[in-house]
Amino acid sequence: MKFKWKSIAALLVVTGLLAGCGNGTKNATQNSSTTPATDKPAELNIYTAMEDEQIKTYVASFKAQHPNIKLNFVRDSTGIITAKLLAEKENPQADVIFGLAATSLLVMDDQKMLEPYAPKGVERVLPEFKDKANPPKWVGIDIWETAFIVNKVEMEKRKLPIPQSYEDLIKPEYKGLIAMPHPASSGTGYLTVNAFNQLYGKDKAWSYMDKLHENMMVYTHSGSKPAKMAASGEVPIGISYGYSGIQEKKKGAPVEVIFPKEGSGWDMEANALVKKKEIKPEAKLFLDWAISDEPMKEYNKNYAILSVKQEGAKIPEGYSKDPVSQLIKVDLYQAARDRDAVLADWDKKYGSKAEPKK
Repeated sequence: MKFKWKSIAALLVVTGLLAGCGNGTKNATQNSSTTPATDKPAELNIYTAMEDEQIKTYVASFKAQHPNIKLNFVRDSTGIITAKLLAEKENPQADVIFGLAATSLLVMDDQKMLEPYAPKGVERVLPEFKDKANPPKWVGIDIWETAFIVNKVEMEKRKLPIPQSYEDLIKPEYKGLIAMPHPASSGTGYLTVNAFNQLYGKDKAWSYMDKLHENMMVYTHSGSKPAKMAASGEVPIGISYGYSGIQEKKKGAPVEVIFPKEGSGWDMEANALVKKKEIKPEAKLFLDWAISDEPMKEYNKNYAILSVKQEGAKIPEGYSKDPVSQLIKVDLYQAARDRDAVLADWDKKYGSKAEPKK
């Protein structure tokens, strides 16, 4: 997905820059958000890569509005959820995908695993945040991006400066001091590897990652784990994502959250309807809710760039003042096409330092 950068500037969630938008008019031929009958309890199986602490807060308003719909969440890292969905292609168990990387949804779309659906209010979603098809097969909600989480105490012990750039990370003084998410398991890992590929070009990116590998202590199977390791002092430098590092700093950990000078790799949390024989009306109802104002306000507590303009929205504490300008230019469609080949080559080269899978 090649973003129009004049257009994406409109995504900045700054009070005063954003005008409140109405709910819009539902297209009855694309939408089916009639509240289901409540005489029979309904259940939804929802696959997600969101953090556990986010899910509970996010869905509170849905549960309040629809107490008779039971939500069964299957939560894991992006790569694991993606692999699970692909493995279940012939017998899908999920009804809804909520907050999974857009690059993963593009892979599933290529496998014809997504059911087109235009949620109520989809016209409010900025064009860069949704599938180009009408009705769309996926709709984005927010963006997350690469950040370094650096333990100041551990760096001071070693009399080392805090790295500010990707190029800093490959300096020999950081040998054995870095943890990073495994790109096959973690969406954060893959968006970071994709950043190297799209920033440097294929050959230079592999040369860069060879040097980075020399400084790596471990590749984790969770995008947030390097941030937590840095917070506890288990590793001085964790390559993770902004939200995770900001949360650790709020808890009192002696960390700095650094957004790299060259720009952050990024991906989009997005939602979709799973193609299956029986599509529950409650699944469409959930997707309608997921881009409505109440959850958008909750997403904004954690992320600086949203898919829907919100009156009174703001940049959460810890992010840069201009978060859109921090993002590198990324083609998400290219990232999805390259995914299998990149992951296979990456694992051959660097998999020896991956932590054991549970």
